[in-house]
Amino acid sequence: MSGRIENQSGFERRKARVRKKIKGTDERPRLNVRRSNKHIYAQVIDDAAGKTVVAASTKMKGFDGTDAKKLDAARKVGQAIARLALEKGIEKVVFDRSGYIYHGRIKALAEGAREGGLKF
Repeated sequence: MSGRIENQSGFERRKARVRKKIKGTDERPRLNVRRSNKHIYAQVIDDAAGKTVVAASTKMKGFDGTDAKKLDAARKVGQAIARLALEKGIEKVVFDRSGYIYHGRIKALAEGAREGGLKF
């Protein structure tokens, strides 16, 4: 953790607590999630190499859920990240919710990824 704990918001403390327990490897990379008010982003990261293997979001070209509700769009992003990861030969991941509560759009993205074939 960088900085002093007093200067961190509750979200930053939760994110640091989650991240110190989760590490992505070659065999089992980390599925990281970030959300904003309008969009949701997911990427599969190999922490050993420090590289993003695949990424998907509601802002990517050809995304078919741009007019969908946010919950449905999150599920479609989960399915898209699963499809892209399976194309790269990745079947198992570690889910990094980045300090977000496992609820709503984060849960929908995770369920979409599981429906798409990822195991975590």
